[in-house]
Amino acid sequence: MSYFPAFIKLDNKKVLIVGGGHNAYEKLDHLLDFTHDITVIAPELSEQMQKRIAKEAITFEQRRYESGDIKDFAVVVVAVDDIPLQAEIFQESKHYNCLCNAVDSVDYCDFIFPSYIKKDDLTIAVSTSGASPAMAKHLRMFLQEIIPDGVSEFLKEMKALRSTMPKGKERMQMLDKKAEEYVKNLKHGEDDDS
Repeated sequence: MSYFPAFIKLDNKKVLIVGGGHNAYEKLDHLLDFTHDITVIAPELSEQMQKRIAKEAITFEQRRYESGDIKDFAVVVVAVDDIPLQAEIFQESKHYNCLCNAVDSVDYCDFIFPSYIKKDDLTIAVSTSGASPAMAKHLRMFLQEIIPDGVSEFLKEMKALRSTMPKGKERMQMLDKKAEEYVKNLKHGEDDDS
C-alpha cells in the first residue's frame, strides 16, 4: 500500500526516539530540521549520537524503553533492531494515539521518512513507499541539483506578497502567474535568483 503524502506541523508536538545507534542518529538529524522538542531513550549512544544530543541540548534518558514511555508523545520513532520491541511499541502507540515509525519495518509504521530536500521554506519529499529507499535517495539528489539557489529569495518575495494582498481571486491569479513565470524561466535556463 502507498503512503499518503502529508506534511505534519510539529509545533507543540513532542517526539520520542527509542534507540541510540546509526539509524536513530539519521532520524534525529532529519527531525531537527523541523523540531527540537525531541527526547531520546536508549541504554547506549553512538559517539555521533552523543555529540549531536549534546550540541542540540536534546533530552536524553539512558535506559531501556519501558511500557508507557510514549504516553506524552505525539510521534515515536523506534530505531532499534529488536523486532519484538518494535511490534510492542507500535501496538502501544495505538492505545496512546501517537504516530509510530519503526525503522526498516513497514508493518510497524503509521508513517515513513521520505527522502527530502529542505531549502528554507521549500521542502520536497520523495518516497517509493519503501520499495526502494535507494531510488528515492538518488532522485532526491538529482532534484537537489536542479533547484536554483535563488528559490529561497523567490519564496520570501511570494510570502511577502501573500501577506500584503487581500485574499481572493486576484491575489491567487497574480501569485500563480509569478510562480508559473519563475518555473518557466528555470526550464529555459534563465534563473535570475529573483
